[in-house]
Amino acid sequence: MPQKLVYGPVGSDEAMRLEESCGAHNYHPLPVVIARGEGPFVWDPEGNRYFDFLSAYSAMNQGHCHPRIIEALVEQAKQLTLTSRAFYNNCLGTYEKFITEFFGFDMVLPMNTGVEGVETAVKLARRWGYDKKGIAENQAKIVVCENNFHGRTITAISVSSDPDSYKGFGPYLPGFIKIPYNDADALEKVLREQGDDICGFLVEPIQGEAGVFVPDDGYLSRCRELCTRHNALLICDEVQTGIARTGRLLASDYENVRPDILILGKAISGGVLPVSAILADRDIMLVIGPGEHGSTFGGFPLACAVATAALEVVRDENLTEKAFELGEHLRTELRALDHPMIDLVRGKGLLNAIVIRPRDGVEAWDVCVRLKEKGLLCKPTHGDIIRLAPPLVITREQMDEALGIIREVFDELR
Repeated sequence: MPQKLVYGPVGSDEAMRLEESCGAHNYHPLPVVIARGEGPFVWDPEGNRYFDFLSAYSAMNQGHCHPRIIEALVEQAKQLTLTSRAFYNNCLGTYEKFITEFFGFDMVLPMNTGVEGVETAVKLARRWGYDKKGIAENQAKIVVCENNFHGRTITAISVSSDPDSYKGFGPYLPGFIKIPYNDADALEKVLREQGDDICGFLVEPIQGEAGVFVPDDGYLSRCRELCTRHNALLICDEVQTGIARTGRLLASDYENVRPDILILGKAISGGVLPVSAILADRDIMLVIGPGEHGSTFGGFPLACAVATAALEVVRDENLTEKAFELGEHLRTELRALDHPMIDLVRGKGLLNAIVIRPRDGVEAWDVCVRLKEKGLLCKPTHGDIIRLAPPLVITREQMDEALGIIREVFDELR
């Protein structure tokens, strides 16, 4: 007999069936349906509660349906949602002043998704290379890192080293040089040999999709020094690592590194709307003029209101400090499990990963399914890595409850 529905018009089985039959098969979700969210929790249509330890890939740093963000959404939606950039509106300028002061840059170019932010940064760096550095037409190159994840557009997959992302989608975009991550010597070599044509270095301060790969201390600061020396822009993709997720407002803050171009997305809206932002100083940003880049929805009034409220929540609720403290607690407790299936625990703040050592046919996916059955949602990446990234509003008591679920699952796997 089917369970009684608590939330929404369809049950879990029907929701999954409809997605399977009517939607593209471009994702492989965990077998759970989410119908409601609040804070660090989500519920399925039948009313079962789960800890959300994925946070929509760190888009939900402020938790699900944060009342301040939802109130800002509703109030703005009653007045004005979209004008396009064909006209001025009374929200964008105020938001632009707020976000540039919040992150300490001269100017912002608002977009919608994280990958649009990456595309924008690539265009901005190339134009700067031609106009300011004097690179010959169509010769500008950008250095990227192996095992990166910058999205799934043609540009983003052209720099990917993951066959699942790029295989079968060529031809790929030229103009990129791939080097190993966490290898400043490799960056120095390529800048020394090809620096005249290199306009920028695009890097994630922590590689998220690669499995929360944290580089060595000093890596990013040395990359900053090398880019400055060779007159190349340091472009930090903080779509996943930014907005307090790692225990600093930006992950690059751990080394007091200020990028030339900063890419933000995901939690900049608290997971309420697609909002991204590209921040840079005036001498870089103004190389792009009217008609040379844009988006109908980029900087639309609804996004401006939501993003402002979302960033205010981060500031007013001290989510950066919470992420740092609870991240330390989480990693300490996970390492104390001392389990034969746990090869490594790594991360910063509340962006963490367990590297799984498969055992008796049990892999990371199977561990995630067992965690789901006990009330905690997370997702594996690259087969053997489980990311743990709860909303930053989670309390110490809630974290301990979640840790109890993790312990129970691993105890059963001994």
